[in-house]
Amino acid sequence: MAAPLLALREGYSEAAIGFLLALFALSQVFLSLPAGRWIDRAGLRRPIAWCVVACCTGAACAVIWPVYPVLCLSALTTGGATGVSIIALQRHVGRVVSGATELRQVFSWLSIGPAISNFIGPFVSGLLIDHAGFRAAFMLLAVLPLVCWWWVRTTAEQPLTAAPASAQRKGAFDLLRIDRFRRLLLVNWVLASCWDVHTFVVPVLGHERGFSASQIGTVLGAFAVAAAAVRLLLPQLAERLREHVVITGAMGFTAVMFGVYPLMNSPWGMGVCSVLLGLALGCVQPMVMSTLHQITPHARHGEAVGLRLMVINASSVAMPMLFGAAGAVLGVQAVFWCVGAVVGAASPLALALRPGPAHQGDNP
Repeated sequence: MAAPLLALREGYSEAAIGFLLALFALSQVFLSLPAGRWIDRAGLRRPIAWCVVACCTGAACAVIWPVYPVLCLSALTTGGATGVSIIALQRHVGRVVSGATELRQVFSWLSIGPAISNFIGPFVSGLLIDHAGFRAAFMLLAVLPLVCWWWVRTTAEQPLTAAPASAQRKGAFDLLRIDRFRRLLLVNWVLASCWDVHTFVVPVLGHERGFSASQIGTVLGAFAVAAAAVRLLLPQLAERLREHVVITGAMGFTAVMFGVYPLMNSPWGMGVCSVLLGLALGCVQPMVMSTLHQITPHARHGEAVGLRLMVINASSVAMPMLFGAAGAVLGVQAVFWCVGAVVGAASPLALALRPGPAHQGDNP
């Protein structure tokens, strides 16, 4: 939130804001696949250590030089490091348990972390921007990755599983032969676009309507709190949940909320919509990751997670720029409505993720 809000206050256009947000995902597009293969060989701690160094360095640059070109560089650095750390954590967690119920439980617990950080980041940054300036907000973000390393440094590594020689000769795109994996990537892309449009549109709408940085941060933070709250419930409900049912329901509800959200003109109205949207989208990632680990080869989970991250971040590069261009021509409200229509139209795809007989190509 801090980087695009600073750019807005410096007079940059909506298209420039879209470009800046796209850079957070650009480096992940190129790093995800090689990082997934490397993490399959290296484990957890060494990749996380490098990610912490990159995140701290990128945010520190924004503290020293809080100007648009440096913000773009910081976006590339911190975005790439965050993506690699996500692959390492998700691969590690998926290997410490077995069975569909345990996978749903453990990915629900893991997903609480990003939801909490998505609240702490915008909310605290908004307060710091209003009362101490942008440099103070960037300084906080430069220090937080050190907390991550403090927790991960003593984690026991899981035994590494060598991929079969035939799999080592194949590229990661060979995994796309798995029919349900292809459908999962498409559904995940559509839902990731919802997160992107919410992150992009809320600061722009808030700025247009004269909201303070604290109010904008609170609206974004409300989304994260709701996502964290629903993820706290998921482990207790894991036995009763079915991934394809949860994802389909979330897509339908999200389509409705995207139709209503732009009509809210007050911080309170946008905050309520943000909470409801967070409840819907917050339950999706654990279901997606549980499904991914059930339908892809065990020794190639790092590659599969990397391929998923590459796809959604390729979207995150293109979509903010598209949102910015569309917002400049049609208005940011139209961006919400268009994405909502796409989500509603794609929701039947999620039903095809239901467990059943192996599809042709399910075992590459």
